[in-house]
Amino acid sequence: MKKAIRGWKTELERAHRRLADLFPRSEVRERCLAYLAALLSHCERKNSWQMAEWSGEASPYGMQYLLDRARWDADVVQARLREYVQEELGSADAVLVLEETGFLKKGVHSAGVQRQYSGTAGRIENSQIGVFLCYASPRGYVLLDRELYLPQNWVEDTDRCRAAGIPEETAFTTKPKLGKRMLERAFQAGIPCGWVAADEVYGHDSKLRRWLEERRRPYVLSVSADQRLWRPDLRRQRVDEMAGELPRRAWKRLSAGPGAKGERLYDWALIPWGADEDWEHTLLIRRSLETKPEYAFYFTYARKEKSTLKTLVGVAGRRWAIESAFQMAKSECGLDHYEVRHWKGWYRHITLAMLALAVLTVLRAREKKNLPREGPAQRAGNPAFARFRAARRLAQPEASSSLV
Repeated sequence: MKKAIRGWKTELERAHRRLADLFPRSEVRERCLAYLAALLSHCERKNSWQMAEWSGEASPYGMQYLLDRARWDADVVQARLREYVQEELGSADAVLVLEETGFLKKGVHSAGVQRQYSGTAGRIENSQIGVFLCYASPRGYVLLDRELYLPQNWVEDTDRCRAAGIPEETAFTTKPKLGKRMLERAFQAGIPCGWVAADEVYGHDSKLRRWLEERRRPYVLSVSADQRLWRPDLRRQRVDEMAGELPRRAWKRLSAGPGAKGERLYDWALIPWGADEDWEHTLLIRRSLETKPEYAFYFTYARKEKSTLKTLVGVAGRRWAIESAFQMAKSECGLDHYEVRHWKGWYRHITLAMLALAVLTVLRAREKKNLPREGPAQRAGNPAFARFRAARRLAQPEASSSLV
């Protein structure tokens, strides 16, 4: 266990050294390390008060100063995070996954907060919505980039925006455009990846699909049942109607990957519907195994040799990686524990929580090298993370207070 504790602290310090030159003042630089250590601690709530107490500080003001008035750029830290992920987890087979998550909030002053649908709650709630880009590598899942969604009524209220510290030049931007912005940053940075995946919010955006196609970026994007395609007889047909006309032989039972209860088995079908030189458009259809099955639909775009049912099913299954990343970031790294109201504070806390998650994922990837092959029951238990949780509980707060 002592070895695990040393490994956790060593990797955290190594990741933090990548950021050292971004903090002009040594006090802020050291407090950033303390903040990261507290995010990875066993604190019940990862807010400024409890993390300051865990770090041995008498008040939360130092932690609050780090998120509010200290001089450092969260976007540059995010770029360093991307470099860290590329070095430690980079793979040409990785999937970039777009998804949003909700942060339930009280009041009306936090940047971007309003009553809106939150997938986290499964209903309309007073919340902020963050759009995230996940890097789903064979070695692990991390949150690579983030954008705070700002509703239209916020953009139109300049006084409210000013009070929340939102930059004056910030304009209303849809979630697909925020996703495109993050994808563009990842592509320009040269992070290795083989596919882009996303849910219906992004799959329905034809501009985003065309943008990916122009750059020859393969994708598997969810669409709704009422999406229409042109048939050979020049009529447009809903994709759910097309699924209903398929013969029994068109379906094949395949796993979308391992889950907590074993392999996620579905019936799948594939309908090619367009070609562009040696690239192909297809409609991928998923059908559940119940007596009254549920369906899911995907538009795909890839080279013809990669547009196989098995390959596309594998990519579609890896879109769920971002749900695992959200769960781990929230439960282990305090992604949703913040109590900041301002725009800058949101980006700073979220970026540091993403870095903490990356450290845990890198540690797990190294640990898995020394573990026997896992079965479904072992995957559900996540033994590598269990060891690191235990190590963090044994770490004494006094050790963390010496960082500040």
